[in-house]
Amino acid sequence: MLLSVITVAFRNHDGVVKTWRSLAHLANDPGIQFEWIVVDGGSADGTAEFLQKRNGQYNLRYVSEPDNGLYDAMNKGIAMAQGRFALFLNSGDVFHQDVSQFVRQLRNKKDDAMYLGDAILDFGDGTQLTRRAKRGWYIYHSLPASHQAIFFPCAGLQQNPYDMQYRVSSDYALAAKLYKSGYAFKRIKGIVSEFSMGGVSTTNNLQLCQDAKNVQREILRMPKLLTELSYLLRLRTTGKTKALYNKS
Repeated sequence: MLLSVITVAFRNHDGVVKTWRSLAHLANDPGIQFEWIVVDGGSADGTAEFLQKRNGQYNLRYVSEPDNGLYDAMNKGIAMAQGRFALFLNSGDVFHQDVSQFVRQLRNKKDDAMYLGDAILDFGDGTQLTRRAKRGWYIYHSLPASHQAIFFPCAGLQQNPYDMQYRVSSDYALAAKLYKSGYAFKRIKGIVSEFSMGGVSTTNNLQLCQDAKNVQREILRMPKLLTELSYLLRLRTTGKTKALYNKS
């Protein structure tokens, strides 16, 4: 199995359907073996019934049960994953129509690195921005790519799962831990996914900035001056993103 696509959902039936439809962009390439793992938080909105009717399409496996939040659900997905790489495409996020051209290149890659692609951010008012993947050193300020455009090696994830002490930046903490453990960032050109803004990292930007500072101090071991400078820069950029989202 090349890829595990992990989708976390809670009371978002329509989002799960939207994500499921986009999997066709990946399934169009018969040379790509992938599985779809859905971790639903026990929603009573028809999500489990919808998944049951898929009859294992796209090698689907799912659970629908209470959890302790987003990152706990993601860790459940990691434990279920059987692919060499994993991508987190949560309910409502979708694959870009050209994603198979990106994933095809992973077949010849070793699973000793994190592979980065580009993503499209949708602000809901017709405004869309393309977030280009950056070079690996950018981890010392932030994720070098959108979380929905990072292909993680499953072996690394299972050794370094999400740490729930970081309330809104556990994705940053996880990537930083993998990086410090020897998993480099490598960029592949192409757009992987599209997703709507408005998640917790957008609406709770103050907590995001504080969490990120803690990651830089505790995991990346950055000097205090650099973490403070990064904090101020992040506060400014996330504030602009939040204002743009609230305006839409």
